Amino acid sequence: MERSDIRPAKRLDRTPRVFVTRHLMPNVEDRMGELFDVRLNPKDVPLEREQLIEAMQDCDVLVPTVTDLIDADMIASAGEDLGLIANFGAGTEHIDLNAAADRHIIVSNTPGVFTDDTADLTMAGIIGVPRRIREGVELIRSGKWTGWTPTALLGTKLAGKVLGIVGMGRIGQAVAHRARAFGLEIVYHNRKRLPEAVERMFHARWVESLDELMGKADILTLHCPAGPNTHHMIDARRIDLMKNGASLINTARGDLVDQDALIAALESGKLAGAGLDVYPDEPNVDRRLIRHPNVMTLPHIGSATREGREESGLKVIANIRMWADGHRPPDQVLTGLG
Repeated sequence: MERSDIRPAKRLDRTPRVFVTRHLMPNVEDRMGELFDVRLNPKDVPLEREQLIEAMQDCDVLVPTVTDLIDADMIASAGEDLGLIANFGAGTEHIDLNAAADRHIIVSNTPGVFTDDTADLTMAGIIGVPRRIREGVELIRSGKWTGWTPTALLGTKLAGKVLGIVGMGRIGQAVAHRARAFGLEIVYHNRKRLPEAVERMFHARWVESLDELMGKADILTLHCPAGPNTHHMIDARRIDLMKNGASLINTARGDLVDQDALIAALESGKLAGAGLDVYPDEPNVDRRLIRHPNVMTLPHIGSATREGREESGLKVIANIRMWADGHRPPDQVLTGLG
């Protein structure tokens, strides 16, 4: 059951004390400084656990990011004044939502801001891996390119191939919209089937079983939240169901994929390549992925546009202001509470 009334609406009788864990866009930080009693992380590096706990004991609002693990013990030790965790970003798997609810702490996020940005980067992988873009770049940079030949760096054309989308939410749909322009056939798996009108709009076909989707896709792209139900959802068994020579694109969360199983499939030739923007142990990236000639390894930049980061920061400000005025934040997170 969802808990929408975590804290009774009550206007804060002072300027909110806000702690921001990472550097945000300069204009966002400037605006926060005008509106709130704000404290910023002087170094743009993830804070240690004890530093986060100290901050949570002396603020009204915490503004974390995906790099900040906020667990139940930390929330239990937070100060009495902490009433809002205004997350910068849509994902909230790094925050224990139930523990926050138990302490009557509201959690908000910034949904929908990075949809187009992440979909654009996903398309870079969908195009770049089958066309062996990384290998081409490396060939030029190494000085080993000897000129055009009819059989050099042969990739796979996109038109007519099957794009399997796992998770057909905002980002999955934005990817489908883009992929249609390249002539890809869209097949998707989602917890719930989309309305028929939406399927027609994207020319998308639903399959109920993820296993079935694995066997149909020439390119598989993941757009699911992280959590117990999705951890290693792409494991050795499911990779074995994929077509020989297929590609995998992951711009969602690193722990959706069993990384060792993925590497084994790449090294054996079962998979032709992968496009990865996320990893299970960031910022550490397995050297086997870096060495593979047809793995595009990107440093978690799916949301890294000036426009997206600025809009996300402004959403954080709006959530804080609404909460401080005694209203429910427009982006209050409810799912998962109970």
